[in-house]
Order: sequence, then structure tokens, then C-alpha cells
Amino acid sequence: MSGLEQPLDLARSLIRCESVTPADGGALDTLQAALESLGFSCRRLPFSEPGTDDVDNLYARLGTSAPNFCFAGHTDVVPVGDADAWEHTPFAAEVVDGHLYGRGAADMKGAIAAFVAGTTRYLATHDQKVPGSISLLITGDEEGPSINGTRKVLEWMTKEGETLDACLVGEPTNPDALGDMVKIGRRGSLNARLTVTGTQGHVAYPHLADNPVPGLIAMVHKLTTARLDDGTDHFQPSNIEVTSIDVGNPATNVIPAQAQAMFNIRFNDLHTSSGLDTWLRAEFDAVGGDYDLAIHITGEAFLTPPGPFSRMIVAAVEDATGRTPELSTTGGTSDARFIKDYCPVAEFGLAGKTMHKVDEGVPIADLDALAEIYRGVLERYFSASDGGA
Repeated sequence: MSGLEQPLDLARSLIRCESVTPADGGALDTLQAALESLGFSCRRLPFSEPGTDDVDNLYARLGTSAPNFCFAGHTDVVPVGDADAWEHTPFAAEVVDGHLYGRGAADMKGAIAAFVAGTTRYLATHDQKVPGSISLLITGDEEGPSINGTRKVLEWMTKEGETLDACLVGEPTNPDALGDMVKIGRRGSLNARLTVTGTQGHVAYPHLADNPVPGLIAMVHKLTTARLDDGTDHFQPSNIEVTSIDVGNPATNVIPAQAQAMFNIRFNDLHTSSGLDTWLRAEFDAVGGDYDLAIHITGEAFLTPPGPFSRMIVAAVEDATGRTPELSTTGGTSDARFIKDYCPVAEFGLAGKTMHKVDEGVPIADLDALAEIYRGVLERYFSASDGGA
């Protein structure tokens, strides 16, 4: 195979673009050129918002009719960290002993290249035609605050009358090896900062002060002893993790005026962020005292129930790897949390054991196998009488 049917060259070209969020580094130009050579119509969608960095995005579509199968992903990557610790230069896209190394190889420039290769293979066996549409939604803001990326592209699509019928996100879903896992949902994530306020004073005169630390400890105890649920058929139990307790008091003879704690709740679909907000405030009100609770939600829990779409992905994985992937909702958040409001969505990509690490890399054989998996998904999707969603 040569050209775009083989994902390695495009993956290397993308990795060589230093697209650390929010920089693009030429990554979208590189991808757009490849897609336009296949006949895709491309729209560049830069978005901005006060107080945030400008971010460029790409929506590309081949075909104008339904159903519209979308591949979603991101070209931005996390910083390399200590570049001296890398054996393989982070943005050189080195090929050594059958592996491709570089920042973004696994997360997720390799998957983007594999989808382009899979699409190229599909078109080659179907006289360069598709009975519907194939599209790509690619952002440069997934590893960052996710403000000017996928969410705004989806809003733009709605205004333009663009409809998605199914979406596959190319996140590195496999813990160890290609074929381990397909994500069919994600837990929600709630971040919170709890501030308890008292009155500063001398430790020898506690009656003239109000120590906020005992109140904070009591509230944190509520968190660490709570059992939110026992999990569901598709989700593990929700969990609360206290990530910081901070008084900021260097003096041993001063009662502080404030004490703070930060915590995160990863919650399954038995809960909503608003319901957890109400529960938290009731628990803290029971302790009493002057407190402030600031909450930030990065995503609600969601599930695409097992069905025709997930079965297509599983079958394609089995054909290419001989392995049957687990249908899972574990892990962190992804841009699927935005897409789930528009169409059925699942996630499948490369193995993630090196993502965000020094010497991030993937076996070249996995790139080829992933391209074949994506080709197989397209084949099954467009062969299904109902479009497979």
C-alpha cells in the first residue's frame, strides 16, 4: 500500500507539527491537504472568547446525503515536559524498531492518520463513492480548556444544518493492546473548591476567634466516608477524591481565618451534577458554619447503550485483531461528552499506555490495523439498512 492508504506517512507529518495546545503548528493544514486530495470539502473554524486563547478547528465532509458518519478527534497535544528525558526527539516522528515515536503518536495523531487511511481504503473498494457522507470533526482544543473547540464546532454545525448520524472518537481507549476496549460512555466529572471562613485570632484566646479548620475537617470527613452508589451494569461506582487541603498558615500561634479543600467527583449515570450539588450543600449545611462551595462541571455522565453501532465496532476489531474488546465507560473525560447530545457516539483508538508520557509511541503495525478497523466500521455502517446508528 502507498499514499494515504498507509497511515504512517501522514502520522509522521502530523507529529512533526508542534501543536501544543492552543498552537496549531500547521497540523490542520497538513490534514486538510490530505482530505482535499480525497475529495473532502473542508471548513476551517477558528473560535475565540474573551479570556481564552484563539483555537482553530476543522470540519471536513465527503458527500452531501445522509447518513453522515463522523470521525472526531484532536490535533493538539500536551507539552513534552523534560525534553532531555526523551530518547526520541518529541516532534521528529522517529521510526525505530517498528515503532513510531513522538508527542501525539498515541493521543491522537496516529488515530487521525489511521482514519484517513481507513477512509481511503473504503473509497478504493467502492469506486470512490460513499452511500451517504463521511465527515471529520477535528479540534485544536481537546487537551486544553475545551472552550473554543468541539462544542463550538457542534453549535456551528447546528446553525449550518449539518447533522451527524453517528460518531466515532479516536481517543486511545485501549489500556495495553489494540483491541482491549471500546468506550460507550464516560463518567461525569465535578470539580469543587470548598472554603470555610472563620475569624483569625491568637491560639491562647480561642474565645475571641473562630477556627475554620474543625469545620473543614468535618465536611471533608463527610466526603471521605460517603458511598454514593454501588455502580451499574455499565459503570463502576462513583467516587470522591479529595485532592488538596490548604490552610496556608505558617504560624503555630495563630488561628487562621480560612481553610480550603479541593475535591473531584467522578460520577456514573445514577447522578447528575445538579443533584450532586444539592447533596453536597445539604451535607455541609448539616455541619454548619460559614462556607463557600465553588463547583465546575467538565462533563455529565452519559451512555450509548450497547446496540448495532457498538456491535459494528466490535466486529471490525475482531476481524482485524482477533480480539473481542470490552465495552467500557472507565477513564477520564473526552470530547464525546459534547457529541453525545447530537448523535450516538463511541470511542476507539490506539493503546494509551504511553500517552502524555516521555517517548510516547505506537507500533507501526497497530497503525495499519487501526486503519483496517476503521475501514471495517465504515463498511458495516454503510452496508446496514438503517445506517447503523
